[in-house]
Amino acid sequence: MKLQLRWPHTLAARLALIFFTGLVLAYGLSFSFQFYERYVSSRSMMLVNLQQDVSTTVAILNRLPADERAAWLPRLERRTHRYRLDEGTAGQPLTLSQAPMAAQAIYTAIGHQYPLSFQNIPGPNPHFQVHLRLSDGKPLTVDVTPAPIPLSAWLPAVLLVQLALLLLCTWLAVKTAIGPLTRLARAVDSLDPNVPGPRLEESGPREVLYAALAFNSLQARIAAYLKERMQLLAAISHDLQTPITRMKLRVEVMDSSHEKDKLWSDLEAMEHLVREGVAYARSIDGSTEASCRINLDAFLDSLVLDYQDSGQQVTLGSTCGALLNTRPHALRRVLVNLIDNALKFADSAQLEVASGNNRSTLIRVMDNGPGIPDTELTEVLKPYYRVEGSRNRSTGGTGLGLAIAHQLTQAIGGTLTLSNRDSGGLCALIELPAQLNATQSA
Repeated sequence: MKLQLRWPHTLAARLALIFFTGLVLAYGLSFSFQFYERYVSSRSMMLVNLQQDVSTTVAILNRLPADERAAWLPRLERRTHRYRLDEGTAGQPLTLSQAPMAAQAIYTAIGHQYPLSFQNIPGPNPHFQVHLRLSDGKPLTVDVTPAPIPLSAWLPAVLLVQLALLLLCTWLAVKTAIGPLTRLARAVDSLDPNVPGPRLEESGPREVLYAALAFNSLQARIAAYLKERMQLLAAISHDLQTPITRMKLRVEVMDSSHEKDKLWSDLEAMEHLVREGVAYARSIDGSTEASCRINLDAFLDSLVLDYQDSGQQVTLGSTCGALLNTRPHALRRVLVNLIDNALKFADSAQLEVASGNNRSTLIRVMDNGPGIPDTELTEVLKPYYRVEGSRNRSTGGTGLGLAIAHQLTQAIGGTLTLSNRDSGGLCALIELPAQLNATQSA
């Protein structure tokens, strides 16, 4: 099975991988060079000590009487080599060129005074021996067991601490580099022309400061452009009311005729369209209304009773006893638009209140009408979009009712979602987040 390496998907993971790999490689190279230099220095020092020790020991044994030499051997024994007063162990002959560096050091120390022979002793613990004869002809064997250069006990702990420091530095570097980008991405993701978002903090390094300034400027330009567009729509719609009113006055003095009725109907449609245009333009200012605490059940009950008093079939189903901090006029306008839309296409409307996930409050406005094709459920929330193709106000309306409800819902911090009911009809769901929920009854 072929192992396939995958490049991380997130920028933070990629930067962490690059930084950590680079730091580890740089640290590994530095440690390798230092360890090699320490190895060479320690090896040279051990070989020099071996030369001095063998030279001194052989000189001492050569001067001692033969019967006293055995008593001195324990005193002269070292960790890596010891001395024997015999012919040694039979092994494989070694030439000086094949012998280890320790053998060459011994030859350098005493080779000019004594004939030396080297033998390699195989076994579970390989070592070599150096054979020579003292001045009185007695044999002497130097048994050498090469040992690795000793490693300090604290070195592994230091390596782990340094590795932890590398990880910490990598994390700090990635956090410093990714933090401003993450905040910018979140701000862009939450950017909503209808709801002014919080400004990015204009501080930090020069590049971060420039990005924050650019984003805040962009957000301000979008808000100004949208406000200017809404003001233009409101001004045009408002200015059209005066000529429409004059035209209606002139139509009133005309003789009764079929053409007069058609003209009057057209003027009524134009007036309604202009009124809805003004309402849509003003809906962007829904966030300027002061918030207050309301009892949602009492608020909805009052709204439903107003419709019932006028003979409309509007009912209130389940309730949840929630107290909300919201803008009541904006919320009422949203519900009125949704209920009016339900009554226009169905015989009745039903309201239900429930608790959603994360302590949110859900308000449903349902009807038993024909519903809306699934492909157009999001399109109908756009201004002047109508499912019905004609421009007849009695069948298709102006296409602003749901758009106004959608914009005002966003202005009060909620979301509006449309869906078709399994039993037929449309369900308009208003979800108000938990931060709008003041208290929740038991």
